[in-house]
Amino acid sequence: MSSHGSSTPTVADLQVEPFRGGSRWIGVGGGIGVVLLLVTLLLGGMTSPRDMYYSYLVAFAYWAGIAFASVLLLMIFHATHARWVTILRRPIEAMAMSIPIFIILMIPIWIGMKEIYSWVDPAAAGFSPEALKKIAHKAAYLNVTAFIVRSVLYFAFSWFVAWRLYSLSRRQDKEGGTELLGRQRKFSAGMLPFIALAITFAAFDWLMSLHPTWYSTIFGVYYFGGSFLSALSILAVVTYHAGRINLFSGGMNVEHTASIGKLMLAFVCFWTYVAFSQLLLIWIAGLPEEIPFYITRFKPGWSWVGVVLIFCHFFIPFGALLSRARKRDPKRLFRVALWILAVHYIDIYWLAMPALYKDGAAFHWTQPLAFAGVGLVAIATAVWALRGHLPVPIRDPYLAESLRYRQP
Repeated sequence: MSSHGSSTPTVADLQVEPFRGGSRWIGVGGGIGVVLLLVTLLLGGMTSPRDMYYSYLVAFAYWAGIAFASVLLLMIFHATHARWVTILRRPIEAMAMSIPIFIILMIPIWIGMKEIYSWVDPAAAGFSPEALKKIAHKAAYLNVTAFIVRSVLYFAFSWFVAWRLYSLSRRQDKEGGTELLGRQRKFSAGMLPFIALAITFAAFDWLMSLHPTWYSTIFGVYYFGGSFLSALSILAVVTYHAGRINLFSGGMNVEHTASIGKLMLAFVCFWTYVAFSQLLLIWIAGLPEEIPFYITRFKPGWSWVGVVLIFCHFFIPFGALLSRARKRDPKRLFRVALWILAVHYIDIYWLAMPALYKDGAAFHWTQPLAFAGVGLVAIATAVWALRGHLPVPIRDPYLAESLRYRQP
């Protein structure tokens, strides 16, 4: 990474070869991920099926949200005609191309729906007669067939969008010109609202429906905010390691790093704003069908998790990212990104696990195994998507401008 170079490289200076690395991530990492998932699903399913399925759901929602957010991140950069990010576009495309593996990773959730979602068999879940009426009213939406079909549609559509953008980008490596870039920009602008709807309804299905009588119109934005912040954090991690192996041939500089840090700071604030807005609106309204979500999480066994999120998901990363020097230092930004990624898991855990552990947070051995298993398989898929292709869109017409990028 040309972090402290005295001269700005030109496109002619870049010595870019197709990416041939990542074999350990694909072979070893992916293999370990599959083994961890098998241990989680088989052993956990035999000993503690409900604990296992909830652990898997948290891991799945965590990594799938980041994959969705990566597609959105790529589309936003195209739709806004952002030129500074050109040098970084290929890793974002690879992150977005992890989407298809989640269609397969969704299968255990389909199998365990009766263990996870009380609306599958509400009569056995001990709901009150009034609650049973409300759930029956939602049966046209909350039913097993519709849930599975929607899940397939979310991922199939997002996969198509990611594949389309990535294929046009690779074509541009051969053909050059502005026509293919223009098609990527128009396609992104047109499809952006639909991907936003996909992640919103995915949040409703996977997490909000754990409490079938509860609803929040802002919940999808909450899930998006945390996932988008985590996707930016993954980008900070990826670009830090890419710089260490000179994947960008010296084309990335501290100005790019600082812009990633600024976006991370913005979405730390955005997530906090949405989280506080959801709490405030629900608490002020005081509707019987809404406040149980927070009543459970205000119990002593769960309230400390909320306090951890307030300080660790907002105050600490906010304070860290205010530093100009830290945002311009790839290694220090990398550390902040790891912190955010760790706290995001706590956030997803806080959203899902009270449906299982009503009296307080609890640890189960399947939680770290499921998280690592899903994560390693998703990372291996992203690395595989990049392998054999140029790590820099070398014939993008705005690459030279990206190399000269300096913050205003």
